[in-house]
Amino acid sequence: MQLTACHDGRAGNARQATALAHALAGRIDECVLQPGLLARAFAPHRWPHIQHPYGAAFDALLAAPPQIAIGCGRQAALATRLLRQRGTQVAQILDPRLDPRLWNLVIVPEHDALRGENVLTLRGSLHPVDDDYLMRALSAFPALALLPEPHSVVLVGGPTRHAPMQLADLIALLRQVAACVRNETGSLSVIASRRTPPEWRQALVDIEADLPGVRWRDTGDGPNPFAGLLAYADRLVCTPDSTNMLSEAAATWAPLYLWSPDHVGGRLRKFIDGLLASGRAKPWDGAPQRFDVQPLRETARIARVVRERLLG
Repeated sequence: MQLTACHDGRAGNARQATALAHALAGRIDECVLQPGLLARAFAPHRWPHIQHPYGAAFDALLAAPPQIAIGCGRQAALATRLLRQRGTQVAQILDPRLDPRLWNLVIVPEHDALRGENVLTLRGSLHPVDDDYLMRALSAFPALALLPEPHSVVLVGGPTRHAPMQLADLIALLRQVAACVRNETGSLSVIASRRTPPEWRQALVDIEADLPGVRWRDTGDGPNPFAGLLAYADRLVCTPDSTNMLSEAAATWAPLYLWSPDHVGGRLRKFIDGLLASGRAKPWDGAPQRFDVQPLRETARIARVVRERLLG
């Protein structure tokens, strides 16, 4: 099977497109789109004067279209539309804000409103986290095995319109987790994301610096240990601002605790409410009790449906 993942290079779009593509085929091609001015402005709408919307790599893909293309994001939605016209079977991830029948399949989180005969819904977002991913991470970050147990890991995003968090609140959270870790004589690791503001990043290393563990702000602190921290965590505490981050945390075998979930609004709140109602996550209360975990993993299920619908 010839399969290409199309995306605009943004990390969230790339991760979803390639995760689904790899779940469908062991070997995939990847096309990073380079949108011109018109494509940036009008995608996923077509525009009659766009002759080369995404650069030489995409032109070559149009000249020799793959059997299947997986796209994620607004720019990829135009790319997969164009590939479908060349005979490619296409699946588009995230709501393209156009009639979903323009694609063979459209895949959206269930907390979005889009529905249709060719629309697939999932809880959360697509990602590569499964047992194989976690086993590889154990091998890739062996130094984490030396940290005292239990190992508490805090995943930090950043404030958004629907999750208006403040620096003082983050500091209070880190102090609460640190107090719990100190009482357990365990270890504390804290990792920032691309969305984390600079002043939040500094707070990660200023709080309880004597506790063993990793404090990762950016690549200046070394390679990103995210995969290893997911694999070695005995407890995950997560800011409630990102569907992608929450989905990957929920795919592990570690109990997941959400910081101030009641303060979240918008569509993300529906996903968070589902995590809490299912028992996969609990609100962080400063004195967490361990609970049984069933990982939330939707990528393999969606891949099976895509394979059935596109390949028969």
